[in-house]
Amino acid sequence: MADYDPILSVRNLRTEFSGGRGDVRVLDDVSFDVGRGKIIGLVGESGSGKSMTALSLMGLVPKPQGRVNAGSILLDGTEISKLDAAGMRRIRGRDIAMVFQEPMTSLNPVRRVWEQVGEPLAIHKGLGRSAIRKRVLEMFEMVGIPEPQTRLDAYPHQLSGGLRQRAMIAMGLICEPKLLIADEPTTALDVTTQAQILRLMRDLRDRVGTSIILITHDLGIIAEMCDEVNVMYAGQMVEQANVFDLFENPSHPYTRGLLASIPRATEARVARRMPSIPGMVPNLAKLPPGCRFAPRCRDAMPTCQRPPDLETVGTGHVARCWLHAGQTALQSEATR
Repeated sequence: MADYDPILSVRNLRTEFSGGRGDVRVLDDVSFDVGRGKIIGLVGESGSGKSMTALSLMGLVPKPQGRVNAGSILLDGTEISKLDAAGMRRIRGRDIAMVFQEPMTSLNPVRRVWEQVGEPLAIHKGLGRSAIRKRVLEMFEMVGIPEPQTRLDAYPHQLSGGLRQRAMIAMGLICEPKLLIADEPTTALDVTTQAQILRLMRDLRDRVGTSIILITHDLGIIAEMCDEVNVMYAGQMVEQANVFDLFENPSHPYTRGLLASIPRATEARVARRMPSIPGMVPNLAKLPPGCRFAPRCRDAMPTCQRPPDLETVGTGHVARCWLHAGQTALQSEATR
């Protein structure tokens, strides 16, 4: 956890969905911090809970099946987990904003882009059309949209994937929120556009000061962009550390498996099969007993039949694994 005054502090967040077979907990006691002006990564396989964490923070969990039923979400000193729908609408876009994974499905195909990008200004600041249009033009210039004046009146289908993503980032930042959540912002983009989008987000963080939660499955992006990393698996945080510690000393077997799966174009590996983690993320309605990663873990032992706690493995570095059981007590003893 962060040892500074965070802009966002999440504690023991639980999100559940109801279905024909009963309630399924998709987030289980998730806790993390986001420092002011920091970029924090959420990483893990599909189904690990990354996007559901974002939807829970934004108050967008589908209802009535889904609900956040426990935990605290403190945004710059305000407890937002207790807000009703009207209260969330007042802060969504103004204090906390989100860039969704696929902009083509997030933008209205029959409305001009400038109207959609500028809509938060009408909702939160009460600006008129001319003032909104002027501000959207400024944002288009800021996020690097070429020929921004001619793009204002375009419809989403008239923009490339990279330009649509830039427009979505402009929409997220137009009210200068305290926190921006970017959910797989470079999915389906070519590598050149991906690099431009990532550079844009980092530059905007430095220029505007907005904190960012970056959700991705790509550890290369995590290494390039993030200050701290939260590794998720089956609805839980399994490792949390600053980005340097995570890559130099991955402490959870799942994290080590993810790092080992990164393609490396060396002669020794070209002819071999790419490393991977065996098995799949478990069905959250049928979780294994104890450690949720144990069925896929080559380090599994009998103790793993009991659920592990987050254990301290270094300064600001924790891992949910029995391999590190007792380390917290040993480190506390050493500091006496």
